Amino acid sequence: MSKVATLPGEPSSPVQKVWKPELYKIQLDAPAPQPVRCQRTLPLPAAGSAVAVATDADVDAVEDKNQAMRLYGSEYHGVMGHLEAEQLLSNASDGSYLVRRSPKSDGYYTLSVRFNKRTKHFKVFYKQGHGHYLREQDKHYETVHEMVADGLINFHMQLYASPIIQQINQQTKNCYQQSPYMTLNRRKLRALSNELGKGTVDNCDAVATAAPAPATATAEIPSENQQIDQQATQQQQQQQQQLPATDPMPLVYEKPHNFKVHTFKGLNWCEFCANFLWGFTAQGVKCEACGFMAHNKCSELVPPKCVPDLKCIRGVFGTDLTTMVQLHQCSIPFVVRRCVEEVEARGMLQEGIYRVSGFADEIDALKLALDRDGDKTDMSEAAYGNVNVIAGTLKLYLRLLPVPLITFQAYPSFMAAGRNAKPTEQLQLMAEAVRRLPPAHHSCLQYMLEHLKRVASHYAVNKMNEHNLATVFAPTLIATPQHMTNLTEEIFMLSSLITHCETIFASSSAS
Repeated sequence: MSKVATLPGEPSSPVQKVWKPELYKIQLDAPAPQPVRCQRTLPLPAAGSAVAVATDADVDAVEDKNQAMRLYGSEYHGVMGHLEAEQLLSNASDGSYLVRRSPKSDGYYTLSVRFNKRTKHFKVFYKQGHGHYLREQDKHYETVHEMVADGLINFHMQLYASPIIQQINQQTKNCYQQSPYMTLNRRKLRALSNELGKGTVDNCDAVATAAPAPATATAEIPSENQQIDQQATQQQQQQQQQLPATDPMPLVYEKPHNFKVHTFKGLNWCEFCANFLWGFTAQGVKCEACGFMAHNKCSELVPPKCVPDLKCIRGVFGTDLTTMVQLHQCSIPFVVRRCVEEVEARGMLQEGIYRVSGFADEIDALKLALDRDGDKTDMSEAAYGNVNVIAGTLKLYLRLLPVPLITFQAYPSFMAAGRNAKPTEQLQLMAEAVRRLPPAHHSCLQYMLEHLKRVASHYAVNKMNEHNLATVFAPTLIATPQHMTNLTEEIFMLSSLITHCETIFASSSAS
């Protein structure tokens, strides 16, 4: 019998949130790089030195200045000692930086950066075709601005995220079964495992058919090699019997991952520990064969069970919204659009729509189909007769977003607006909060709220008014802490958003 998806706090959600937002929220507070522009005219060789009689030193000085200006622009301050640099940056905000040439430098420049009310100094080098770097074995950057941005994030994470990073470093291989990789791909891995198993059986049958054992009148005594083979087979069978039922891949399947350092575009999370891949460049590693993404430290704990075929069906669930719309060149993800269209076609009069759970295995099957077939997925009534499965899949997609529709940055503004008791001011503040959303989140939230308002218009039949819908969707659409259980204010705010969505988004667009 199919199992109905249930979850404390939101009965109709098939899974808990799999991504951990803490590192992402800490990175949001990291200072941004702010170049300190040079306001003085950099000195050239001494006055009166004609070009025709310029010394080699003069020529070298001019060339050095020109090269520095090409590499660093107006944040290059020429020859400057560290005391003068510290005095210049003493009143600057965190993130301020400049590039200078130390009086006794030999083939390098110095980057001075302000962080945590202190000035840090670094030797910085540049190599054609390789970019800017501090040490040859360190990361390389196209611009110094990128180097400073990445460095500030790393300083900030070391200062404020060390307990979480320490937890990541203390993980064990036992975390793999509860990892996002397994949570999101368990059904796919099981299907691919079955195919691998069939292939193994077919190969064994073919070998047995091609080379049958000779018939003998008496039983043969097993040789030493045969006894060893039999013992190995028995050990493998015992290992498979001891393997947890949750592991969809056979223990005997082994293929090492091919992890390479990778610069991820957009926002990405580690598929082993569920934490954010922080930084701007070389944030982690990625398996070139199957696409597994992880922190470098986490990749050391990933078992050698690379499934290259999985790369073709990694899909859209659990992918950052902005990354998704940029990849597919759309304003609304096809999963949201297709599910909303199907619900509006045959679920508007369904009593308890979005509140009543679909069957977990059917939702999982539709998720797999959407990941595999994309926009071409058959979601008709013939394929999925229970419209609650469609509704549950939509909520699952929204719940698996690493950054919710109402983002961490915008959440305080939305809540402050909801607490305002004056209706006119409340709508104005909500319009301002909406403008804080990234474009992808703005468009998708508007699309969802307008859909939910149309669902609520059939309340007399489906029993789902704005408040009931807000109760169901608040844990899904809003960036609430996982330990928070009282969502009264969030539900009230979301209910107001649904009720007045046309006015709020019209005001947002007009401003």
